[in-house]
Amino acid sequence: MQKKQKGLVWFRNDLRVHDNAILAQAVKENSFVLAVYCFDPRHFEYDTFGFKKTEKFRAQFLIETIKELKTNLEKIHIALVVTMEKPENCIPDLVNQYEIDQLYFQKEWTPEEVKVEDNCLQKVSNSVRITTFYDQFLFHPDDIPMAIAAIPNVFTQFRTACEKAVAIRPIAQTTAMDLDNLIPNTTTIPTLIDLGFTDFSDDSRTAFPFCGGENQALNRMQFYLWDSEKLSVYKLTRNGLIGADFSSKFSPWLANGSISARQIYWEIKKYESDVVQNESTYWLIFELIWRDYFKYISMKNGNSIFKIGGILDKDYEWKTSKSKIESWINGTTVEPFVNANMIELQQTGWMSNRGRQNVASYFAKNLLLDWRVGAAYFESMLVDYDVHSNYGNWMYVSGVGNDPRDRKFNIPLQAKNYDSQSKFQNLWLQQHLF
Repeated sequence: MQKKQKGLVWFRNDLRVHDNAILAQAVKENSFVLAVYCFDPRHFEYDTFGFKKTEKFRAQFLIETIKELKTNLEKIHIALVVTMEKPENCIPDLVNQYEIDQLYFQKEWTPEEVKVEDNCLQKVSNSVRITTFYDQFLFHPDDIPMAIAAIPNVFTQFRTACEKAVAIRPIAQTTAMDLDNLIPNTTTIPTLIDLGFTDFSDDSRTAFPFCGGENQALNRMQFYLWDSEKLSVYKLTRNGLIGADFSSKFSPWLANGSISARQIYWEIKKYESDVVQNESTYWLIFELIWRDYFKYISMKNGNSIFKIGGILDKDYEWKTSKSKIESWINGTTVEPFVNANMIELQQTGWMSNRGRQNVASYFAKNLLLDWRVGAAYFESMLVDYDVHSNYGNWMYVSGVGNDPRDRKFNIPLQAKNYDSQSKFQNLWLQQHLF
């Protein structure tokens, strides 16, 4: 009699049931499937610059995401075990307890994630088959027309080559397991208090008034494309500063994998077929390609994206003034536009793309502060933190990355162009004047 194959899916930054190639493969290959998510305690500790690696905004978004993931997995008869242990401690235990034959997870390549993965696999029996997937891309690494080592240092070259050569993969379909696969599950999802935070109320001024989770991501896509047709004017409105709908706001869900870039791409293509195809519809795909590009730059350059000289190994004279860093964080610099954006981030965990470019440029090019401190603060605070995009963008703006022009933003001119009536600045600065 053939042995019943048992699979364990380790969820990382792929927190969805729809279009999840890892989950689909596990269901296909096994007669029993269990899932696990670990709230790794290291993600809530302080980093070398004194910031919590994950602050309350992203922690709350993650809790909401895991609640929806657990519910959605139960609908296809898969139990999600949730722990507050390190993966290398709980996953080998689950493998032994349930006599797992195959372990599935999304492949990562940045050092902290690789170290956790290595530590975990060292404790798992050699008899367990390990299956990993790169499931966070629009252009899959196996499909791009170049070796990773040959990824161009100029985005346009990467984009045009991939657009010509790569066919976006179809959505991965996951079928439901038999009902008896859903084993009793007594694990609980931690609260903010369990993770070391206090409860907080959302700021009514936030431009991101959304919750975490796959269902929320799909609802947002439904609204932004089909209900409101805001996608049709995305390119015209994307540099906005106030309100929820000047941009898609997909990035937080993309960052933790509540929705895939592929799913957004195919929904845009359907929209182009059914509603309109224009520069705005393309521009959202363009932004998804930028997201891919920073992942490939990270993959190509390894730990260089975290070094002070960046991928260009530039030898700038960076400063480390604690008072200037605190002034930037607290929104008390001489630039009101910078201050408004920084207060928005501090109060909500969100900042517009236009704001991020300006405050990062000011930090690195005006204050001449070590850009890695700014990047670490963003890592802590942003609800949509993504390691590749965050460090890629900070390098770009700081002159140590993929911008051959090494530009410096004219902050007053930017404020005039994008907040000409000071509505955004007044929104965030008025209560801080006294």
